[in-house]
Amino acid sequence: MWRYAVRRTLWMLPTAFLVSVLTFFGLNLIPGDIALINANIGGGQLVQGQLVDQPGAGESAGGEINSLDAFVEAFNVKFGLDEPVVTRYLKWVRGMLTGDPGKSMATEKPIWRDVKVRAPVTLHILFFSLIFSMFFGVTAGLLAAVFQDSWLDYFVRVFAVFADSFPSFFLLTLLILLPAIWWQYAAPVGYDGPIWEDPWRGFKQYIPPAFLLSLGASFTVRITRSSLLEVLRSDFVRTARSKGLNERTVILRHAMRNSMIPVVTIFGGTFGFLLGGNIILEQVMALPGLGQYTFNAVISRDINVVQAMTMYAAFTVMTVNLLVDLSYAFLDPRIRYQ
Repeated sequence: MWRYAVRRTLWMLPTAFLVSVLTFFGLNLIPGDIALINANIGGGQLVQGQLVDQPGAGESAGGEINSLDAFVEAFNVKFGLDEPVVTRYLKWVRGMLTGDPGKSMATEKPIWRDVKVRAPVTLHILFFSLIFSMFFGVTAGLLAAVFQDSWLDYFVRVFAVFADSFPSFFLLTLLILLPAIWWQYAAPVGYDGPIWEDPWRGFKQYIPPAFLLSLGASFTVRITRSSLLEVLRSDFVRTARSKGLNERTVILRHAMRNSMIPVVTIFGGTFGFLLGGNIILEQVMALPGLGQYTFNAVISRDINVVQAMTMYAAFTVMTVNLLVDLSYAFLDPRIRYQ
């Protein structure tokens, strides 16, 4: 297994290289001058080809800059945009490998510091979302398979289809609007610290949005149901029943474990889905996590942040998929890695 793990880890390198090339050169091919966009975002107004400063406008390039051309030139020099694109790519890759992805073009703060501050917020959301999506998805799929063609089976399947049909941003918006309209209750927004500092506050803040986000991954229910039904029709299950084992032992100890490989396989996809949905969640709930950080960077064309967050997300998803593959041998002893 260790040889397989090392080989799979090495295969992650060309994948990461391809992602870095597509991310870097793709973002740099987007039309528009980043310096001009940041001049406008910084609070300046363009009047007859000149940048008229408002408070904070143009000062990110250093000092009082009134000329638009001077601002653009200083901005390009500061962030290395005046260098050849290949040179910039090599410098960026070296920075990513050494843990220094650069500075934000919008705030001029080191990106790794912002990531360090915002990561706990995102980890809270992802943790609870994964717990809900996998626990409730597997449990509901198990019940639907055991009570096949009953009212419970139909209810679970219909609920799973409806949950998949509604986009996350719609459900999260309803989470804010409906309690305010029906019960005059405002759902907590913003970040007030980790959940262990105030568990009740953290429960109100993280559990409802994480639960709604996990509903979008309800395809776990259908995968679990279909996989378990297939295993329950297997010969070894009929043999276990013929030996006099009770139904609970047959399902939980024998059938369930053998049906979990497809469920675990989609775990990587579920994680990627939740990672993308987390961007919407943090924006709607005003949570200062990595999702909101990425969203704001995309809006402001802060390509340094977008590049870094894309690579972090790609590395995280590849690591999760590697762990999923390694878990197959634990679930099914017949699987051996060569």
